[in-house]
Amino acid sequence: MNIQKQLGIQYPIIQGAMARIADATLAAAVSNAGGLGIIAGGGLSKEELKSEIRKCKELTSKPFGVNIMLMASNKDEQAKLLIEEKVAVVTTGAGSPEAYITMWKEAGIKIIPVIASVKHAKKMEALGVDAIIAEGTEAGGHIGNTTTMCLIPQIVDAVSIPVIAAGGIADGRGMRAVEVLGASGVQIGTRFLATEECNIAQAYKEEVIKANDTDTRVLGLSIASPIRNLKNEMTENYLQLEHTGASKEELDKLTFGALKKAVEGDIINGSMMSGQIAGMIHEIKPVREVIEDLMLQYETVKREI
Repeated sequence: MNIQKQLGIQYPIIQGAMARIADATLAAAVSNAGGLGIIAGGGLSKEELKSEIRKCKELTSKPFGVNIMLMASNKDEQAKLLIEEKVAVVTTGAGSPEAYITMWKEAGIKIIPVIASVKHAKKMEALGVDAIIAEGTEAGGHIGNTTTMCLIPQIVDAVSIPVIAAGGIADGRGMRAVEVLGASGVQIGTRFLATEECNIAQAYKEEVIKANDTDTRVLGLSIASPIRNLKNEMTENYLQLEHTGASKEELDKLTFGALKKAVEGDIINGSMMSGQIAGMIHEIKPVREVIEDLMLQYETVKREI
């Protein structure tokens, strides 16, 4: 893998930008352990994001990044804030970063959009981004339709910039597998939910640990906005409403504020975003130990295969 030199990191591991979860504490822990921590800008005001960025700078001297959700109403001021605060890397989601690429590049910020199709990968390369994160449908939160196994080789064949694989990666075996498919690194989100530095409630972490291979649900297919969550009472009610042809407005009422509820410990009504690899997670560990375990297994598998 070869993304380390480009981003100034020790290991080819980028932490997923989980809204309301990926804060300065988690991002700094990942960066200090050799990966690239990411602060999620989604749902934060400019001042809140500035506070998280400055807190992260206090907690680590290593590079870290910020994720901008391009559907957010305050995306313009967040985009400018990254320049003001001299953030090293920006990842983007839910839209095209085209309007900001020139100013970010002039500021020396590395630009890495999250995409889920070959079409979007080609478009991002044409815009001049530095790398792309190709996310398979196994991931938690907002997802596309194609599995990581199918998506990565097609995108690697379609573009010449580095491709970072995301979705369904929880250990060193997964890292080695996507490397063979042509990926230059990995983005990992769900595995970092069950860490000491993650800010979600203990009840949420325990649900991740208890989950098995069939315990996630995809909501929002009927409104073309699929989101993967751990199953609970809310997801089953949502799916029942979808089955009966409920409108977007009716469905949105059920999920309004649901992520915040989950983060605060409401495992019944909250939206516990999680990828399908939750069944591979069995204990809560410090971030550094998670990354060390990942890299140890990756190196072992690489030697054996």
